[in-house]
Amino acid sequence: MTALRVKELRLSHFRSHKALKITLDERPVAIYGANGAGKTNILEAVSMLSPGRGLRRAKADEIARKPESVGWKVSAILQSLHQMHEIETSSENGASRNVQIDCKSASQVALGRIARILWLVPSMDRLWIEGAEGRRRFLDRMTMSFEPSHADVVLSYEKAMRERNRLLKDNQRDGGWYSALEAQMARSGVQMHQNRMAAIARLVVAQAEAKSSFPTASLRLIHADAADAMDHEPDLLTAFGESRSRDLLAGRTLIGPHRADLLAQFSAKGVPARDCSTGEQKALLISLVLANARALKAEVGAPPILLLDEISAHLDADRRAALYDEICALGAQAWMSGTGSELFEALGKRAMCLEVSEVDGVSQIIKPETI
Repeated sequence: MTALRVKELRLSHFRSHKALKITLDERPVAIYGANGAGKTNILEAVSMLSPGRGLRRAKADEIARKPESVGWKVSAILQSLHQMHEIETSSENGASRNVQIDCKSASQVALGRIARILWLVPSMDRLWIEGAEGRRRFLDRMTMSFEPSHADVVLSYEKAMRERNRLLKDNQRDGGWYSALEAQMARSGVQMHQNRMAAIARLVVAQAEAKSSFPTASLRLIHADAADAMDHEPDLLTAFGESRSRDLLAGRTLIGPHRADLLAQFSAKGVPARDCSTGEQKALLISLVLANARALKAEVGAPPILLLDEISAHLDADRRAALYDEICALGAQAWMSGTGSELFEALGKRAMCLEVSEVDGVSQIIKPETI
């Protein structure tokens, strides 16, 4: 069976979970329990099987269970298409997390090549009306699911930009100090832009070809400055040089793909996402995640792992049922959380259901069951 899924998950001193082991089958996972029981912590642990700081963007020392603070560990058996991998990621004393794949040290970026993971969390419900940074992260994670090397490209660009910004803040005016950094930024920046545009094109096709209960989103990537330079390395390099005097005044780099913004429109209504109702904004986000999953399944043979925290918020019963139907039709391993088992009744036996409870500050699974 070709799939992207976690077959076993083990946690040690991860947030509210002192010790946890879950053995999973091919079904989606529905996790329910009271607020504060530790549901989201399980989803966050799964998100640590991918590059970055996870769905909460937490620092390593924020994750360790208190009061022990002995460090934390997430271990998993992951099926990646036709292969099985043992993954372990951990941190001690707040240090940067370590990664091992099949008992060998590996980079976080290497995780992106075997574990393609997307998520929606409640804070993203405001994605279309808040700052561009969140939308860029959302787009970059989708882009990385198609092109795992995108993470390397972004890291290369950001490293060079940090060095350039340091020169700008120090009011360094010797052009020689900037040349190599701007060349690296131009090279990586153009690749970043092209990767993002390719991902958007895949999403557009996947939405157009699908019969979904969720609205189609028209997407556009915009740049406030030097938009025409993003496709060509020499043009972007020239733009960095021409912007240097303005950047010196600001003390930071004012142009480049790090300033891009993703705009969305409710296609059927012709209304910008930022002007849609809360429910419509959530539906557009879900539509894009489902489109990503369909496109990835068509391209590599399996949809990504989906982490959908408190997914029932702003969805009525019919919309929830439609979402579950689409997830099951895709064959995606979706980890979903909610406060009550009734939120997952439409899944029936199609899901593995786990009730989580917190007792004396320790989260635990009460009883795996099928609703």
